[in-house]
Amino acid sequence: MADSAETVKKTIDQTTATAKAQGEQFKAQAEKMQATGTQALRDGMEKTQASMAEMSAQSKQNLEALTASAAAAQKGAEALSAQAVSYGKTSWENGVAAAQTISQARSIQELIELQTNFAKSAMETYLSEVTKMTETLTGSVKDSFKPINERVTASVEKFQAAR
Repeated sequence: MADSAETVKKTIDQTTATAKAQGEQFKAQAEKMQATGTQALRDGMEKTQASMAEMSAQSKQNLEALTASAAAAQKGAEALSAQAVSYGKTSWENGVAAAQTISQARSIQELIELQTNFAKSAMETYLSEVTKMTETLTGSVKDSFKPINERVTASVEKFQAAR
């Protein structure tokens, strides 16, 4: 009976030792998993923080591009307005001068000739002004879209590089 008590005691000691070893092993694995999870969480938070900072920088650059675009558009609108005012003033002055000249015509033939010359000159001036205004408008639109196009190009390159 002493042998069976000894065997039972050995079995209990072995079972206790095995359970204790497995408990220590489980504890070590749990600590390792916790450390790995904590590190993964830290890495994820750092990546998220970096992404947010990059997104903020991108937003700032986009806003700056929009501001530059609006400034270029305003400058173009001011140039067009100045051209229109200048043309209107010149056209009015030329019309008044032509009316004075036409009013002094001594014959119908001279009147028709003066009127024809004025109409021809006015049309040439008008077409010249339209050409200048078209060039100004085209340049203004080009200048207005330049900062936005640069931002779009930079964003596309960034997205392609991230692939």
